Amino acid sequence: MNARFRSQEAFAPQVYEVGAFRAAHISGVAGQVLVTSAAGEFLFVDEHDHAQLVAGIAPQSSPSFNDLVAKHIVIAPSSGATARIAEAKLRTKKAFLRDGPGLHIFVVSLRCDHSCAYCQVSRKGAHKSRYDMSSETARAAVDRMFEAPTRNLTVEFQGGEPLLAFERIKEIVGLIEEQRVRDERHIIYTITTTLHHLTDEILAFFKKHRFQVSTSLDGPERLHNENRPTPTGDAYARTLAGLARAREELGPHSVAALTTLTRRSLEHPEAIVDEYIRLGFKSIFLRPLSPYGFAKRSERKIGYAMAEFVLFYERALAHILALNRKGIEIEEAYTAILLTHILTPFASRYVDLRSPAGAGLGVLVYNYDGGVYASDESRMLAEAGDMTFRLGSVREPFAELMQSPATALLARTGVAEDLPICRDCAFLPYCGADPVQDHALGAVDGSDRLVSPHCVRHMSLFRILFRYLAAADPAIMQTFMAWVTHKPRAALDHGSV
Repeated sequence: MNARFRSQEAFAPQVYEVGAFRAAHISGVAGQVLVTSAAGEFLFVDEHDHAQLVAGIAPQSSPSFNDLVAKHIVIAPSSGATARIAEAKLRTKKAFLRDGPGLHIFVVSLRCDHSCAYCQVSRKGAHKSRYDMSSETARAAVDRMFEAPTRNLTVEFQGGEPLLAFERIKEIVGLIEEQRVRDERHIIYTITTTLHHLTDEILAFFKKHRFQVSTSLDGPERLHNENRPTPTGDAYARTLAGLARAREELGPHSVAALTTLTRRSLEHPEAIVDEYIRLGFKSIFLRPLSPYGFAKRSERKIGYAMAEFVLFYERALAHILALNRKGIEIEEAYTAILLTHILTPFASRYVDLRSPAGAGLGVLVYNYDGGVYASDESRMLAEAGDMTFRLGSVREPFAELMQSPATALLARTGVAEDLPICRDCAFLPYCGADPVQDHALGAVDGSDRLVSPHCVRHMSLFRILFRYLAAADPAIMQTFMAWVTHKPRAALDHGSV
């Protein structure tokens, strides 16, 4: 009798509560509301279920109830195991906080022979070698990098055109190689370059050290040459020649490209995507203008409202998905990053979309003159005279850089969960704070942030993607999973996710 009594007690009705959640209506998804958990799990529920959740009532009679429980939006208060699972999911999403800065950018030169109107760097003439990083600065920067606690480091070389200071790149890599084995560090080398200054020596060096190479390709020849002028007027031809050489020596998977979109670019979404396909790329990164450097000064000529970029993006993405449906595989790289945040329990390695912000906490920039900055954008502000996010000098220990007033400011303003507007946004688990841009644009309160380029862009992009996710077209979902898992669609056809 006692056993039967305990059995009846075990199956007594459970009392459920509504946990933390955020919600948004997605245009085009009629009668459904997107609900997201703190860890980024999501569900579409009907209007009635949403109203009950807002009222603090668990909709136990609803078909969505079990899914709400599984995603820890509805919880059993007495279940310690459930709370631990929810906490583990959130820790996984924020795992990047354990490591500190893992991306270390060396700006070895400001020199460049391009004169791109959208350049976000205050570039200098190709012969002005005084804008190159000195050997002393390079050594100090390497010392600072190895003081960072993370075991996995990405070293990125930037400019200007970094290959104009190739000897300094060689020196820096030599210094790193001397220490990495002793310190048990894993190093990934990357470089952003026009590819115009490649030599056999440079390519052999890249191959030896397994460099990942990134270049700029803005679309078809005429558009590329207009966006990226050089004194000889043949930027496109020289980029393609460098691309061919790099692919031959390093392999096609070691060379990537991205496009920066001017006002003229927005007229040609299909042509830009088709050019990447014609040149054999499997990925394209559709990047809007940045409000820094020469790009800021040229805004009237080449700029546009972020809403115009969103229209371009939606059209380009639709074209990309249609191509994939036909068996032509190409991904939109930024979409893949956002989908990784939405569809997996992990954060991506993309430091510009984190909370707390990646600036300073996930990346350090060592400028040619010895200044240490929280991000590329921080360095660009400094070139215009705003030193707010200058952490210090390469001659200061890493610990002091991490305790600088700039780092403290980033810590205070870089947590999206604490920011007006952001903290209530359904897309918060997938997004990140951008305190540097907020500062640059004077977005000091919630209303300012809501109309900032960062918010307009990301809220719009998330709404586009969730419309696709709500529709759940099998072909499109298969493409999305291929982008997130980095597996070809053919493998997914056979269930190999």
